[in-house]
Amino acid sequence: MQDYEAVIGLEVHVQVKTRSKMFTRAAAGYGFPENTLTDPVVLALPGTLPVMNRAALDAVVKAGLMLGCDIAPVCKWDRKNYFYPDSPKNYQISQYDQPICRGGSVEIELPGPARNVMGEHKRIPLTRIHLEEDVGKLNHFAHESLIDFNRAGTPLMEIVTEPAMHTADEAFAFLTALKTLMICGAISDCDMEKGQLRCDANISVRPSGEQFLGTKVELKNLNSISFVRDGIAHEIARQLAIVRSGGVIDQETRDFDGQTGASQSLRSKEQAHDYRYFPDPDLMPVKVDDAWKERLRASCPELPFDRQRRLLDQYRIPYTITSVLVPDRELSDYFEKAAALSGQPQAAGNWVVNDLLRELGQAKLPLGDCKVRPEDLAALVRLVSSGTIQTTAAREVFAEMFRSGGGPEAIVERKGLKSNASSGDLERWCREAIEGDPRAAAEFRSGKQSAINAFKGPVMRAARGKANPKSVDETLRRLLAQG
Repeated sequence: MQDYEAVIGLEVHVQVKTRSKMFTRAAAGYGFPENTLTDPVVLALPGTLPVMNRAALDAVVKAGLMLGCDIAPVCKWDRKNYFYPDSPKNYQISQYDQPICRGGSVEIELPGPARNVMGEHKRIPLTRIHLEEDVGKLNHFAHESLIDFNRAGTPLMEIVTEPAMHTADEAFAFLTALKTLMICGAISDCDMEKGQLRCDANISVRPSGEQFLGTKVELKNLNSISFVRDGIAHEIARQLAIVRSGGVIDQETRDFDGQTGASQSLRSKEQAHDYRYFPDPDLMPVKVDDAWKERLRASCPELPFDRQRRLLDQYRIPYTITSVLVPDRELSDYFEKAAALSGQPQAAGNWVVNDLLRELGQAKLPLGDCKVRPEDLAALVRLVSSGTIQTTAAREVFAEMFRSGGGPEAIVERKGLKSNASSGDLERWCREAIEGDPRAAAEFRSGKQSAINAFKGPVMRAARGKANPKSVDETLRRLLAQG
């Protein structure tokens, strides 16, 4: 049977995070009452003229620099003509033949052989990035459809990949990495539920080893990253079934329903000439000089995968910790400060990704509102590593720090949580534990080393968590050896 491979290209729309819209000072935002973020320019009333939002162009140039794109010395604006209710002008101001960014790539990580093991990294090349304005939103009800123009005119960055992906997992990894990059660079919040990140996928199949592209199908309405993966997998399977049965793929646009896992045809696929592009007569071309680019380059953060490699090398912490830290720039900054101050990066990392994130999640708080400062967490780590308090007590201290703030030393003193068991008390507790479980004592003396664990729980309970685990282990071994 003939082997086939899929070829996938993505068109990703990212709403740029700006205070105002692309060609007017009308506010940009989400969650406002319908049709309140509008003005005559947004609604395309007669006599209105567009004025470019420089902050939006800054954001796209910055994104291009982060992704290694070539930044055009001159870009221009074009009208993309089509008639649809959510487009108030019946055309969209976009960029056609002179986009702001060309080339570049996105580094992705594919699933590893195990969840705690780094997967294969590869780069997905980009064709272009251009800037345009968003359209409104159609809200469909039982017997009518209503238009909300709040979104219309919002700056929208379109990122187009080369047809260089071959599996649904690669597309999923691409969007995950791109989302992390955009958030890291403060370019967009990329909340798909708010329409800030939207994706269309172009999918075709061809005999393995061939270089030509098959007839492509565009998949729309992929409103979550998981639905992108599911939709692409579904479309690949659908096309393979057609070609293997001798059928022909129609070039079309299809709608994918993530709830049912099925797709249906929407329309035949448009070509570029269908949009009758021409230069916008109301907007001048824009020249991006070296000084402009260097100003923005200075604001570019360390890229997420670059930071992950550095954390692994510099702090020698596990991949599982870095994979939680790196997607969140603020959380990574918090960790690095706590790690440097404590001198115990792995312990600091464990507190951050386990205890801190758990408490934040339960309290539904952002990190910026957390009362536990990095220097306080570092002090807590030092108290544990010095043996001043034990891990059980440290968790009690951390919970109090999260609720009330403040340094751990004062909480330890106030609650009397220092490890202060005397050697006489410790020996007595160990003897009582051994006498209370003669079977485990016999097993240990016969060579079963793990049997010692049976005594540690009773000792720590007797010590109310204040005994040093290392001292407990040494004392138990000494007493058990005496017979």
